[in-house]
Amino acid sequence: MICQRPVELLQNLIRFDTTNPPGNEEACIRYIQGLLNEVGLETRLLARSPERPNLITRLAGQGNAPPLLLYGHVDVVTTENQSWQQPPFDGKCLDGYIWGRGALDMKDGIAMMLAALLRAKAEGVTLPGDVMLAVVCDEEVDGVYGSKYLVENHAALFKGVRYAIGEGGGFALSMDGRKLYTIMVAEKQICSVRAIVRGPGGHGSVPVRGGTMSRLADFLRRLERHRLPVHVTPAARQMFTAMSAALPFPTNWVIRQLVNPALTDRLLDIMGTPGRLLDPLLHNTVNATIVQGGHKINVIPSEIVVQLDGRLLPGLCSEDLLSELRQIAGDTVEFEVFRYDHGPKEPDMGLFDTLAGVLREADPASIPIPHMLSAVTDARFFSQLGIQTYGFLPVDLPPELIDTVHAADERIPVEAVEFGTRAIYAALQRFGR
Repeated sequence: MICQRPVELLQNLIRFDTTNPPGNEEACIRYIQGLLNEVGLETRLLARSPERPNLITRLAGQGNAPPLLLYGHVDVVTTENQSWQQPPFDGKCLDGYIWGRGALDMKDGIAMMLAALLRAKAEGVTLPGDVMLAVVCDEEVDGVYGSKYLVENHAALFKGVRYAIGEGGGFALSMDGRKLYTIMVAEKQICSVRAIVRGPGGHGSVPVRGGTMSRLADFLRRLERHRLPVHVTPAARQMFTAMSAALPFPTNWVIRQLVNPALTDRLLDIMGTPGRLLDPLLHNTVNATIVQGGHKINVIPSEIVVQLDGRLLPGLCSEDLLSELRQIAGDTVEFEVFRYDHGPKEPDMGLFDTLAGVLREADPASIPIPHMLSAVTDARFFSQLGIQTYGFLPVDLPPELIDTVHAADERIPVEAVEFGTRAIYAALQRFGR
């Protein structure tokens, strides 16, 4: 008998160690393929490398609406050097929670989508349009074997798709006694930068003042002390407008004023933790993450390279970030972009009301809001095909569990998995009607 309960599916998915790198997603993907084939759904495996396949399947609809794409990844981040209370790849169910790496990112989403699709197939539901499911690898590194590969080599498979459901949204947030459900409609863009610092070298026995190390320290201090400029994008304005409409005074007033650049930074500073979370939605950001310099202890280096993890707001480009960095660093640092994954400038909100309606019916106390993600997902690749992704994996989580994503003791309530599955199933039925 085919397993259709999302909780059991999630447990089984967690038991495949798909830590990336190296990934090794094949066994997990083939398990999913077996479930789909058993109910008569045809599948295709497409791979840049045999041990790292991607799966595509399609549930036929009436053809009265364009196809809807569901997609997600089965690879997970490492558990190395983390102290877990439960084995991270056992998928144990304890006290109403499913424990394991991927329970929140994002094997839970794969289990929800798969369970919803299997249910639609089993019940013979008549859908207006086809539903495609893409289960991919390699999202946690750079997508070269996963979504990027599919978009660049098999774009024809996604012909006619306008909207997709993926990760990046659906968490319930509690603010001032209101429950806000986020629906991700936009995300920031990767813009990786090298900062090159040069100065006089020399023998390590002779002190050098104002050398490369000193200039590097000065640059890092400047990054620490100075935010990049405020930018209010259409996605951020939509998000903060919806939040302010949902919240009581005085919080609604503060949220509304965040889109006033003259007040933005001051208000973010006094908001504490909420301000820290909202800050990257109103600024481009960089974090120094890798330093390369010096080859011998008795040689003062004449060049140091710092890699900066840059994240751009939608609608801005790499040159905007370089210009902002130059204003902080002056002429003592050279910058060069070595990776830029651009995304769409503005979100297509055509499916938002449908998904918001699903949430309101599933949880009448909820208030759905459009959300911009400060991180990135595979949405950036599918956007190149004109596909708008909605982060829509609805789960009502205790606040402390958010911090377990990519960390130790990742887990999800059983009820949250079942709730999310029901919401996705309802979305399949409503799409295109």
